[in-house]
Amino acid sequence: MAVRRRIGFPLALAVGVGALTAAPAAPAEPAVRLLGQQILPRAMDFDGITVGGLSGIDYLPGTGEYVLISDDRSERAPARGYTARCTVGADGVGPVAFTGTFPLRTAAGTVYPPKSVDPEEIRVDPWTGDYFWTQEGERADGVLADPSVRVARPDGTFVAELPIPDDERMRPDAGPRRNTALEAATFAAGGALFVTAVEGPLLQDGPDATVTSGALSRITVQARFGPLLAQYAYPMEPVFAESRPKPGRGGNGVASILAADPLDPAKFLVLERAYVEGVGNKIRIYEADTAGATNVLDAPLDGARPVAKRLLVDLADVGLTDVDNIEGMTWGPRLPSGERTLVLVSDDNFAATQITQLVALAVR
Repeated sequence: MAVRRRIGFPLALAVGVGALTAAPAAPAEPAVRLLGQQILPRAMDFDGITVGGLSGIDYLPGTGEYVLISDDRSERAPARGYTARCTVGADGVGPVAFTGTFPLRTAAGTVYPPKSVDPEEIRVDPWTGDYFWTQEGERADGVLADPSVRVARPDGTFVAELPIPDDERMRPDAGPRRNTALEAATFAAGGALFVTAVEGPLLQDGPDATVTSGALSRITVQARFGPLLAQYAYPMEPVFAESRPKPGRGGNGVASILAADPLDPAKFLVLERAYVEGVGNKIRIYEADTAGATNVLDAPLDGARPVAKRLLVDLADVGLTDVDNIEGMTWGPRLPSGERTLVLVSDDNFAATQITQLVALAVR
């Protein structure tokens, strides 16, 4: 026993001294870092039309362009989308150059009349190159117009409309609240699935988020040709701050959803966009996994297991001087480092006090 003590003591002392003198571990690299941003001129003119209200963006890898959609309800010009070029790379973000615009058209081939449509998200079909886009419908002044998912050719020509869940139809006492309907959409499983999310809780699913409690949105999964397959409860965060000077003037909702991996049918990035009057915006992006969640298609949420989520990034933490009303996100080109680029766009609401910013992040 004495011999073992004499050997063990120097060894323990050496280990202890080594632990005290070892160099501190290098800080872990962040999972997400800022590459840069571009801010568009306010009320920028392109082809005789004011650029603004950019609420959705998707990347066209074949051309290196981006397709964007405006949430103008055909009030300033017919409901429309744009194409644009912007270099996103390890050195940052280059200038944004718009390359085209196209009007979205009805099944009859006409442009949408004023206030008849509310475009929000746009995605490029990886199989055909067509555009799938969402619109929020209307609930106001006695009007109950259902939200919808529509398909258009790249020139805006109407192709088809997908079915929506019955619980997302506008009814007097059920369905989405005004302006919190089909805000988000993405392809998944290599294009075999189309996935949408409502921005806020349906009337039958409880109240909006507040500073003391979150709320439940719904994520819907359907086959690319339309059949509805599943629906999941997505737990949104509470509102991040109280409004001032008057309380109760803030909200949080799902503004965009994006497949985390093009082939994965269950994992998504979810962009929660919050705005609080007198305080500003907070944009957080979460990784969400539907694999263990309860299928609540056209069913109540009581007792349902919601989608699992974890925070990927809060834009307040990446070094941006301004964080405006970010509503759209897409994967961009991959960097030489192996990192993926995540490109975001803000909706300026055509307001003099807001900006249209295009932000690029590198994601490990």
